[in-house]
This record gives sequence, C-alpha cells and structure tokens, in this order.
Amino acid sequence: MQILDIRESTEKIQSSMRNAVIDFSKMTTSVVALITDKTRNGKPIIGYGCGSNGRYAQGSILRERLIPRILEAQPDSLLDESGLFDPFKIQKTMMKNEKPGGHGDRAVAAAVIDMAVWDALAKLEEKPLWRLLSERYNENKFDKKVLVYPGGGYYYDGKEIEGLRAEMAQYQLLGYRILKMKIGGADLKTDLKRIDAVLDLVGSGQNLAVDANGKFDLDQAIKFGKAIESLDLFWYEEPGDPLDFALHKALAEQYPNPIATAENLFSRQDVTNFVLYSGLRPEKDWIQMDPALGYGLSEYLQTMEAIGTLGWTRRQQIPHGGHQLGLHMAAGLQLGGTESYPLVFQPFGGFADDALIENGYTVPPDTPGIGIESKSKMYNIIKKLGE
Repeated sequence: MQILDIRESTEKIQSSMRNAVIDFSKMTTSVVALITDKTRNGKPIIGYGCGSNGRYAQGSILRERLIPRILEAQPDSLLDESGLFDPFKIQKTMMKNEKPGGHGDRAVAAAVIDMAVWDALAKLEEKPLWRLLSERYNENKFDKKVLVYPGGGYYYDGKEIEGLRAEMAQYQLLGYRILKMKIGGADLKTDLKRIDAVLDLVGSGQNLAVDANGKFDLDQAIKFGKAIESLDLFWYEEPGDPLDFALHKALAEQYPNPIATAENLFSRQDVTNFVLYSGLRPEKDWIQMDPALGYGLSEYLQTMEAIGTLGWTRRQQIPHGGHQLGLHMAAGLQLGGTESYPLVFQPFGGFADDALIENGYTVPPDTPGIGIESKSKMYNIIKKLGE
C-alpha cells in the first residue's frame, strides 16, 4: 500500500460577517487529496481533507515541508502491522525536522493532511470513520445520534438585532435547539440587548451559548460574566486568550456556570497545560479542541487520553470546527457533541446534503470515510485535486 501523491489547493470560505476579533471577508482554507495506489470499482481510493475556518490556508507549509516528507518516505514506514496506513506514523514523518513548541500555522497544515489520511483509511476498510473509531478506541461503543449546535450569531453591520434574530430563527427551522452567538464585538449594553433578543426566541438560557472569541481581558471577562450569570446560559465561550491561564482561573472562581474554550489550543501539551493550570472544572466546563486546526484527529486522540487521566471525561469534550470530521468523532468516541456551520463558511461548513437535524441531534452518516462526497458543493471543488 502506498501514497502516490498528495495535492493541495487554496479555497475561499469568506463570509460577510465578523466576530469580536476578526472579520471573515478574506478567509481561506487549504484542501488536500491523498491519492493511494488502491482502487475500488476501477477508481483510485482518495482521502480528502480541509482546514477549519479562522486560520487561513497553509499552502506554503504543505508544499515545501509536510507533503515532500511523506512522499519521500519509504512506503512501508507509513504502514501499521496489518499493512494499512498508520496515521500516527504519517504524523511523525511529516513533522520530521520541526522543533517542538510554537504550535500555529503548521498545526493547521498537518491537520489537513491528517484528515485526508483518516478518510482514506476508513475508505480502505469500507467503514464510516465513526465506526472505525468506535472499534479502535471505544470498545465498539458509539452514539446513534449526536448533539449538534450551529456556530452563528455573528455581527452583520447594518442588520443588527433584526438580522441576528432572523439568522437564529433559520437555525431553529433547520432543527437546531441549542444555538450559539457572538459577543464582545459591541459594548456590554448592546450585547446584552442582542442576548435578550435571542433568548426571546430560544426560550431558555440552556438553549443559548455565547462566544467572545478570546476578546476580553480579566476585568472585562468577569464583568460580562456577572452580567449574564443569572441567565444560566449553556456556556460562556472563549472569554479570553486561551493561553491566559490566570484569567480563566480567576473567572472560574467567580463565574458559577459552564465555561468553554480550547479551539485555539493546537497540541496535546497545550491542552494538557491548560487543564492543569486554568482552574476550569471538569464536572461542568468544556474543552473544544479543533481537530482540523490542531494537528488532526491523531493529535486529538492523544489529547483526549491525556486529559482523561486528569478527570476530563469524553462527554465534556466537544470539537470545534463545524465539519463532518467532528461529527464522526463525536459519534464514534462518544464525545459531548459537535459544532456545525450550516449557513456560513460554505461550501465547507456543515454536514452532508441529506443530514437531518431533529431537536438538536443528528445521525452520523453510514458511507465509507468521512463522507465528503455526500456534501456536493464541497465535493465539486475538492474532487478536482484527484482528477
């Protein structure tokens, strides 16, 4: 078994909105096709991967460093004992000659390749990825349906509260129950009005999460926390910089309701340090590492086990990113759920074309691999790399 080629391209996922920190008008992502020497029904078996939103495409790192290392390696060195691709060996190979620490853009590049490896591996075994993960890492246990919530509630200049309510109402029509909205991009008074407008739709604080995208300093985070404490929200996400352990520790001591973060922590060591020193509470808070930004599913599996020894159950881990990979992981590993982007970051956000959301849950797909082929607009772009 051999990887014949890995091809990459940069694609646009721009959207006309902003959060508290950045706008998405020029957002891009990397996509890759990993072409194997195996065929099925006369066609090559190809693994596909893409990055999450928020970190831009990583074409240079892919072309100049990671892809050549894999293609130059002895094919047998990338296989496990059964002769199938070994994602952990491939990860180690592409990270050769990379210094430890400083996880950033290269973590995104590696994650895109890693997704393609797992997609190819599941296709070779003729199983949906969630089933492969269930068999290998969860004693054949899995969830028949997965809690999903839409990442939304952005700032749309000129639309304000009316536009926000219209957007959130769309999510409800699609079948979502728990909704998420952005905060921190306006003053406190304005944001509280925005929250009240959405609460009027969802009916309960437990049906609403808010996300500051790391905008606040300690005083701002605590002030906002006090302002929303009585609302009993599902969670208060990324109140400050995820590497500011002291901020999270001080906030957790004063804010009694759930806090969620870690989408911008890209390695096992970073997440482990965070749970050791941030003061977050494993019985109520949430870890949101994004497998399509942080070195991939391979790194996520290792991180999940590492923080599991520190008291963090799988149910308190919920992958960020809004992509199909997170859905497979949540089902096969029995995580707390996963994010979705049904209306933004298209055509890469969201799940398969025929995915149904009912009362905030969806059923994982049963097609081999991740199922990118079942998301037609995305597949029409990414399949060109394999032709």
